Amino acid sequence: MEEKVSIIVPVYNAEKYIRETIDCVKAQTYENWELLLVEDGSTDKSLHILETIEKQEARIRVIRQENSGAAKARNHGLLEAAGRFVAYLDADDLWSPEKLKKQLAFMTEKEAAFSFTGYEFADEKGEGTGKIVRVPETICYKQALKNTTIFTSTVIFDTKKLAKEKLFMPIIKSEDTALWFRVLREGVTAYGLNENLVRYRRPAKSLSSNKLEAVRRIWALYRKAEGLSVLYSFYNFCFWAVRAVKRRI
Repeated sequence: MEEKVSIIVPVYNAEKYIRETIDCVKAQTYENWELLLVEDGSTDKSLHILETIEKQEARIRVIRQENSGAAKARNHGLLEAAGRFVAYLDADDLWSPEKLKKQLAFMTEKEAAFSFTGYEFADEKGEGTGKIVRVPETICYKQALKNTTIFTSTVIFDTKKLAKEKLFMPIIKSEDTALWFRVLREGVTAYGLNENLVRYRRPAKSLSSNKLEAVRRIWALYRKAEGLSVLYSFYNFCFWAVRAVKRRI
């Protein structure tokens, strides 16, 4: 019998993309899932779209909260999650139809508590650009500090191997990467399925496209969240910068 997967999607002013993102979940060949759409106080038509779709599909549930940011939205979804597996998906990203089936089979094979996959950068329309990010077979904590290749919309956790209370994201910038660091710091190994199963949509004005902001965020993670020395932070930062550039060219 297939184990249930809880898919957590924070939604804030995503009316342009959210229908397509929901459709990619509904198209999954692995069918035992629940989709938790955490509506984060949008000011556009997102909530109306979600409420309409919720009425049409029993596996979809809308969770409402005042605008509090993606970290709190994901944590809210985690509290409500009923599945053994927890998967993250951002409101503008897209999965291939085989994503869940292939990744869960991979996790079973590797006996993995934490897994991630390769992905492809996509344009505003969600069309792949041909720039595919390849991922290593495994990542441990020290490797992750130098290589933040784990992308949120590719991640799945197994809560039978890693307790849910360990998966709440800190309320800081780059909360997702901070969570990966924290889990890996405890000795967990993340397993990478080196297959392109996700399209990472990058609107021109998105936060992640702001290179200076990305630099500030990774430095803050090293120094404040991880408590690394200036020298060790700079050492890891150099590797991070080279790999970040390679992923985008």
